[in-house]
Amino acid sequence: MVFKRRERRPILGQMRDAVYPRRGWRRGLEYIGHRIKRLPDTPHKIALGFACGVFISFTPLFGMHFLFAALLAMALRGNVLASLMGTFFGNPVTFPFIATIAYRTGQLFLDVSATDGTFYGIKTAIVSGFVGTWQSLLSIVGLSEPAWGSVSHFISAVFLPYLIGGVIPGIICGTACYVMSRPLVAAYQKNRRSRLLKRRTKKRARAMERAADPAE
Repeated sequence: MVFKRRERRPILGQMRDAVYPRRGWRRGLEYIGHRIKRLPDTPHKIALGFACGVFISFTPLFGMHFLFAALLAMALRGNVLASLMGTFFGNPVTFPFIATIAYRTGQLFLDVSATDGTFYGIKTAIVSGFVGTWQSLLSIVGLSEPAWGSVSHFISAVFLPYLIGGVIPGIICGTACYVMSRPLVAAYQKNRRSRLLKRRTKKRARAMERAADPAE
């Protein structure tokens, strides 16, 4: 491969970049924005797909954001690739705010106060819930002790409030991203078509000059 690294980067370095890229999240988000504008689809479908990814970022479906964003984009006839890029709205920088807002909103709707509403408390509860789920699944084949009680508590006290509470802020942020991204994509596509037309016109003019010049 032409652009392959000469020396393979260490695993710890790759893990660090996954949490915080060396060039920063701003550079990564700018790259995603550039890629979204270059997608070959209508501005409406691209913006709608991106909004679907942003909305899914407000759900506690960790590890499956790509899948559900793609399914939602297909259901709404948005651009699937844009929806996958939209899930990057949820990243280590924004997740503390997303989780806190979504969970506390869900607490208000369901009147649940069994878990600390801070990001640390939410993260701890989610990790415990996933561990309990994994242990309970292993218990089916006799490899661990069941922990269905902790799973039930996690679903009622954390997962459902987070899921329900993320709907309203997810719709708000998704709608805002749609409203902002659609004209940007439309303007980019218009300028790109104009540049391509100018290039074609210049090539055509040069070809006509060569054809009209008998010395060539």
